[in-house]
Amino acid sequence: MARARAKDHDDKRAAILKAAATVFARDGYDRASMAGLAVEYGVSKALLYHYYASKEALLFDVIRAHLEKLVESVEAADRPDLPPEERLGALVSALLDSYRDADCEHKVQLTALNLLPPGEQERLKSMERRLVGIFSEAVRALRPEAFENGATLKPVTMSLFGMLNWAYLWLRDTGPVSREDYARLVTTLIAGGVSRLSR
Repeated sequence: MARARAKDHDDKRAAILKAAATVFARDGYDRASMAGLAVEYGVSKALLYHYYASKEALLFDVIRAHLEKLVESVEAADRPDLPPEERLGALVSALLDSYRDADCEHKVQLTALNLLPPGEQERLKSMERRLVGIFSEAVRALRPEAFENGATLKPVTMSLFGMLNWAYLWLRDTGPVSREDYARLVTTLIAGGVSRLSR
């Protein structure tokens, strides 16, 4: 008979992922070890292996859980019925809010995803593409005729992600610029730039 899952199984798993993200971001994935992760979390190595069979499995789950949260929050915020600039602003705000308290997970996604096997990379990259696709459609809606040739939509969308993805290096909730302020700034810059694009 299969052993029943502990009531706090999901909570423990989430705490392990948080500890792993902290260690991977701070020390680098290559230098981290399961023994070191067990010490960081304050458990035995055996207990850690009960939840995750390998460091690679931990890395995959750290990034998967982070991307799932991002996709879910952005999908929930997407309102195609809003005026285009408001729609984009809502998406930008949702993404920046999802990045809150997730600096380590975000850094691990940006720096260590390519260390996973190709099949696992593809599963995660498909989630990234879903995220980019939502933003791409919102950017296109700002001024559809500017993107008729198909050449500029991707550069504009990826420029937007450039402004958002690296904000974790400097954007602090205690700083002079709030997440809400930065969301408005990014939205204004993108919308204003798109308004001046030639076809």
